Amino acid sequence: MNDFLELAKRRQTCREFADRPVEHEKLAKCVEAARLAPSGCNAQPWSFVVVESPDMVGKAAECVAMNGMNPYAAQAKAFVVILEEHAKLMPQIACMLDSQYFAKGDLGAAAAYFCLEAESQGLGTCQFGIYDRPKLGQLLGIPEHKQYAALIGIGYPANPEVRIKQRKPLDQLVRSV
Repeated sequence: MNDFLELAKRRQTCREFADRPVEHEKLAKCVEAARLAPSGCNAQPWSFVVVESPDMVGKAAECVAMNGMNPYAAQAKAFVVILEEHAKLMPQIACMLDSQYFAKGDLGAAAAYFCLEAESQGLGTCQFGIYDRPKLGQLLGIPEHKQYAALIGIGYPANPEVRIKQRKPLDQLVRSV
């Protein structure tokens, strides 16, 4: 069994991708890992759009590199869009909470599982927060009403060296009672 903490330490945002295609099987394995993420009431409030044909990847990259932002998106060899779907909660919980009460956390877990699986296969990922959602949605056939949970660029890192992570010290984040 691999050491999860070591995997978490290795995973980093990749902003320089190598000119090497990503195998379909590796992308499928990343989506499978995301699909297996935990979710409140096992609602699984997600769907995935995988962009892997070079033509579509290039067009998607144009949506990500809007207004001079994210110029490195053009180097990505694939993208995945994680969409928020309607969560179906158990009736005894649905009567107390909004159907999407757990969804944001669930979707974050799915994105993390995707990125960690990518790292375990030697792939780099970059989660993009700024992009032209209407244009990307039109390109990929995503209905306007859909909520985007994540847009992740994928490829082999041009430089596989792991950077030292800048994180707050543990004693500033944890309080035991």
